[in-house]
Amino acid sequence: MDKLEVLKKSDLFRELNDEQLGLVEKICACEVYEPGTIICKQNTILDKLWVIEDGLVGIILEPGPLSHRQIQAACNFETFGWEAVIPPHMNTTTAKAIERTKVLVFNRQDLADLCSTNYRLGCILYRGIARVIAYRLKSAFMQLLGVTSQD
Repeated sequence: MDKLEVLKKSDLFRELNDEQLGLVEKICACEVYEPGTIICKQNTILDKLWVIEDGLVGIILEPGPLSHRQIQAACNFETFGWEAVIPPHMNTTTAKAIERTKVLVFNRQDLADLCSTNYRLGCILYRGIARVIAYRLKSAFMQLLGVTSQD
């Protein structure tokens, strides 16, 4: 699948028009992570944001130095590392590839520069970030309540 197709299907960029998607496409790169690879660590400053093209990433919370628990997962066309674009850019979770995962990677500064020169695109991007955060928060609430898709 090409970058543009992934962006059109992504939870973050799907509301952009073709011209805006073309601008975003120019600033992303493709990377592949093998199972077990730690992509980013909790409590570190993030300078990247990822959109999954194909694969599965565990979203892991590390409440203590010897404790960790997978609280969510992200799969095809979903975003992780959204903290990169929200100051103070502190990562709230660890992300680990569960299976071979191909992603589009965005540099935080490149996204910021694009948003500062194209306000409409920036507005749509930040609405997408809010949507991603809201979805993850709702999923966490449902998990806390013990609600599953079978209920």
